[in-house]
Amino acid sequence: MQSFVLVKTLTYLILPPGLLATGTIAGLLLAALGVRQLGAMVVLLGVFVNCAFAFPPLSDALLFHLEDQARAAALATPRCCFHAIVVLGGGVAPAVPPERDFPSLTGSADRVWLAARLYKNGVAPRIIVSGGGFMAQSNEFATTEAEAMRRFLRDLGVPDEAIIDEGKSDNTIENIFNVRAMVKDRPVALVTSAYHMPRALQIARTAKLDASAFPAEFRALRSTRPTWENWLPTVESTGDTILALHEMLAIAFDWRDGNHGQ
Repeated sequence: MQSFVLVKTLTYLILPPGLLATGTIAGLLLAALGVRQLGAMVVLLGVFVNCAFAFPPLSDALLFHLEDQARAAALATPRCCFHAIVVLGGGVAPAVPPERDFPSLTGSADRVWLAARLYKNGVAPRIIVSGGGFMAQSNEFATTEAEAMRRFLRDLGVPDEAIIDEGKSDNTIENIFNVRAMVKDRPVALVTSAYHMPRALQIARTAKLDASAFPAEFRALRSTRPTWENWLPTVESTGDTILALHEMLAIAFDWRDGNHGQ
C-alpha cells in the first residue's frame, strides 16, 4: 500500500469526524461484549478529542510547528534565477463534468497566485503546474489540476507558452518525482502551502530535486483574532488541526527510498 493511501485511511479513522464514529462503534461493540465501562470510556474519549480539536490554540500550535519550518526554509532561499517555478496541486480543483464544468478555486489558491507573482518578478522563465485528476479526460474540460492551474495562470496574465503541464501525478510524492524527471538537476522554486512545505521539501530531498522554498497560504494567524475567540470552538480550527496532523502523519510515513511514487 502506498504511504499516501495509508495516511489518508488513518486520517479518516483516527481524526475527527471519523474518530467520533470509530470511537462510538468501538464503544458499542465493547458494550455488546459486556465491557460497558470500557465502552463508555472509549465513546467519551472520542467526544473529548473531537471537542479539543475545535479549539484554536491547538490548531495554532500544530500549524506553527509546520509553518515555522517553512519560514526558516524560505529565509534560506535565493530570490531569483531558477530553471522553473513548480506549483504543487491543491490550489485549484479540476472540472468534474457534468456536475461542474469549470475548475474551482480552493482555500489553497494562494499557491497559484504566488506562482504568477514570482513569474512576473523574474524568479524563473517558466512555471510547471503539477497535479493530475481522478476524473481526467481528454476533452475541452480542465479535468486535471495541472490544466486547471494553467487556465488560472493565464487569467492572471502568465503567457500560455511559459506554462508546462505535469498532469499525471495523484499525490505529493508523484508531484515531486515527476517534476524531478522533467528538470533533472536544475534548481526550481517550489510553491505550496506553508503547512505542506516541510513534507514537500522532505520528499524533494529524497528525490534529489534541487528545490527552494516559496511557501504560500499561512493559516496560523492568531494575532488577527480577538483573544477571547481563542477559546471558542470553531469548524475552521477543527479543519486546521486535521490538516496539520495529516501532514505530520504523512511526514512520518514517507519513509521509503528513492522509488517514491514510481
